[in-house]
Amino acid sequence: MQEKFVAGQRWLSEAEPDLGLGLVEEADQRHVLVRFAASGQQRTYAASNAPLSRVRLGPDDKVRDAQGGDLTVVRVEERGPLLAYHCVDDAGAMSLLPEQMLDDRLQLNRPQDKLLARRIDADVWFTLRYQSWLQSAALWQRPSFGMQGPRIELIPHQLYIAAEVASRALPRVLLADEVGLGKTIEAGLILHRMILTERVRRVLVVLPDALVHQWLVEMLRRFNLPFAVFDQERFEQCDSDNAFHSEQRVLCSLSLLTGSPEVAQAALDGEWDLLIVDEAHHLTWSEDDSSLAYQLVEALAARTPGVLLLTATPEQLGRAGHFGRLRLLDPSRYHDYRAFLAEEEAYAPVASVAAHLLDGQVLQPDESALLTDLLGDEAGLGSEQIIARLIDRHGTGRVLFRNTRHAIKGFPARRLHAHALASPPAYAPFAAQLQPERSFGQGWTDVDPRVPWLRTLLGELAPDKVLVICAHAATAIALR
Repeated sequence: MQEKFVAGQRWLSEAEPDLGLGLVEEADQRHVLVRFAASGQQRTYAASNAPLSRVRLGPDDKVRDAQGGDLTVVRVEERGPLLAYHCVDDAGAMSLLPEQMLDDRLQLNRPQDKLLARRIDADVWFTLRYQSWLQSAALWQRPSFGMQGPRIELIPHQLYIAAEVASRALPRVLLADEVGLGKTIEAGLILHRMILTERVRRVLVVLPDALVHQWLVEMLRRFNLPFAVFDQERFEQCDSDNAFHSEQRVLCSLSLLTGSPEVAQAALDGEWDLLIVDEAHHLTWSEDDSSLAYQLVEALAARTPGVLLLTATPEQLGRAGHFGRLRLLDPSRYHDYRAFLAEEEAYAPVASVAAHLLDGQVLQPDESALLTDLLGDEAGLGSEQIIARLIDRHGTGRVLFRNTRHAIKGFPARRLHAHALASPPAYAPFAAQLQPERSFGQGWTDVDPRVPWLRTLLGELAPDKVLVICAHAATAIALR
């Protein structure tokens, strides 16, 4: 038998649950008037068969009063036909909340409430949810999962590296493609996939100052990955114990970390899942000494499960610098520089054998003998398996990834078109300077012959897009 309606009671419409919490305003033997303030509606029902469910909260239920205060029900008191709730707020203060003072927007979504209220969803919604989960599971199992969403042109060598590295649980690798082959894209693809597969949440990207905002734009525009840029001002304004804990994905300059011990320590305590360092060749190491930047990144790498180092010139500062970067990735494997040099001397014949296998050539007797010495009985495996064994056991094959323009086909050739321009007399006092316009000051665009030359060139090339690179922002602004 349905409970008798009394003014002041709270009821929920079974037919229209979106109306919100209803308040009985008038009730007699035949009719009941219910106002739903949250939706600005009111309904009149026949008292004998009104499609309404009585709202009864229980202990530990979370509620909100009419003023918007969050409360937890401790005890329910029945005052005749009406209910009152003894509640506690977040500060521990007790209060009495008559049911009339409940928030009109209160939602009762507990399964037992829906069941008792006979609010049963149509089977079509269960089927839709079930099919959605099946589709989601199928997508997760695709080899291309995490690679199709980014706004990039799909280039084979980038996809190969990203898929190879991102398939590892928490990779520690050195991406060393030549300039222009897309190391940033590769790192973004790896990061994007690892975030989607929930292996990575907290990411720190350490960069030279000039690349911070470039990375910010690239990650957001191409991968829809928002980052927070940290500088000294942002660090000082943060109220939390560790400013780096306030964001999940952070971009910061290497100079910020090396310039402040306090910032460096906060970064070390950041509990990162993945560390990305661009322009890693700036980290100098030798047997006798290492730079402050190297020491800081070494400490970060030791505390971070995943590490990506990016550099276009892995041996620019010599073999010692290259060894130092490998040491950041795997200090147990690369612990002795002299042993590393001795190993490298033996790489050449192994690399020659691998190249011949890749090209499908027949191995010479001495090469076959070398394989037998290296692999024993496994020397009789197929070419692909032999190459995999060589990569695993010799050299830096699973740690270092490097593509060159010579090896990657399809990139447009670069051609230099030099234009000799006479230096103006106004630049005579600054003839020895690489950028005389900086010393000349205001009005340099009126005397510099490069300005009219650039204007003419842009007119000739229109409507093609032209990229003009300047050493300083002030120069670009003046040209604009």
